[in-house]
Amino acid sequence: MLPLLLALASFQAPQDDRLARLEAELAALRLELNDLRASERAEREAQVAALSAALAEAQREIQSAGPRDRFSFGGYGEFHYNDLEGHGGAKADIHRWVFYLGYRFSDSIQLHSETELEHGYVDDGDGELSIEQLYTDFAVGGDTHVHVGRVLAPLGIVNQRHEPPTFNGVERPAVETVVLPSTWSLDGVGMLAELTPSLRYQVFLSSSLDGTGFSELNGIRGGREKEQPSYNEPALSGRLDFFPLQQDSAQQELRLGLSGFFGGLDNGNQGNDPGVDGELSILSADAEWSIGRLDLRGVGALEWIDGAADLSAATGETIASKISGWYLEAAWHWMPEIWKSGPRGWSDAVAFVRYDDIDTQKDTPSGLPSNPSGDRNEWTVGVGLYPLPNLVFKADYQFREDESSSDPRNQFNMGLGWSF
Repeated sequence: MLPLLLALASFQAPQDDRLARLEAELAALRLELNDLRASERAEREAQVAALSAALAEAQREIQSAGPRDRFSFGGYGEFHYNDLEGHGGAKADIHRWVFYLGYRFSDSIQLHSETELEHGYVDDGDGELSIEQLYTDFAVGGDTHVHVGRVLAPLGIVNQRHEPPTFNGVERPAVETVVLPSTWSLDGVGMLAELTPSLRYQVFLSSSLDGTGFSELNGIRGGREKEQPSYNEPALSGRLDFFPLQQDSAQQELRLGLSGFFGGLDNGNQGNDPGVDGELSILSADAEWSIGRLDLRGVGALEWIDGAADLSAATGETIASKISGWYLEAAWHWMPEIWKSGPRGWSDAVAFVRYDDIDTQKDTPSGLPSNPSGDRNEWTVGVGLYPLPNLVFKADYQFREDESSSDPRNQFNMGLGWSF
């Protein structure tokens, strides 16, 4: 599936959409003229003339577009309130503010970028300012695109679609924070294409991870390279998306996804490779199924770390040789239709429940102790209220457990998220 930003860029360039729509309508009307009775031809001929004039005007507008008209802008952000159970756990957080900038070099070459500020402040050890995406999109024919630059790893659901209105809960699912660490960027080149109307694929050759950033409780998350990633041991990743009901049903939508990653772990920032011997393999499956008002989604992932003993010696922690995680979520769109009517009607309201299960210590190297806190789970129950499709108020409560002698604290969350 193409990143959400491609859809945003298309939305920001309405002239291209208008031109394609007018051309399609004009072609259809001309075909109709051959089969119409004489009494109906005059009306259709008038429509053809009007569409021809509109098409010519749209073409003139595109040809005369100046440099400023080639830019597109957007972004997303979220404000959080988190309250851990017990003393000293409440805080407010401008969790992230992301600015999107795009530029259309031509109809077939476009630039896309996301620049992110986290936690509203950047200082030594606090906050973060980073380029999350920066790539050039080359349309090379049909529905095939080549991306060159910094892209998002094609794993799970949230990493490539992480704008706040697109997922339930204030915080992203725990599995897609720890096991598939969104947001996870890769520097490289990739191809995305539609094989059939119901089957799409992505494949990337890119930078990999720094194995010395792995940890007992956060798994591979700390291994992401955000500055000048090493290419000492690059990675290959990809995914397939299958839409079995696309042609058969208007009452439900089903998407099935399969993704994978394989890369070496001897990579350090600015080419300062740590000298460790390790490889990471990931296999992940995900699915989304909408049936009327009910949305179901789930993700499962397994990770194998070859060289975990070497990484454990380098980090001073027990790095697992196997990590697992999965979650299931059900959401119900419960807003009555009467609430949607009128000039101040709301767009949607969702109630959801999600179960996450994570084990970052599933299998550890021989002779090394495992950390029982790595085996944990959480239930998240909450609501989302949408005044507009791209603006959401969220609230939820998270019940947490692990295999240690003292469970982690439960947490209450509220948030406001938007995209534009």
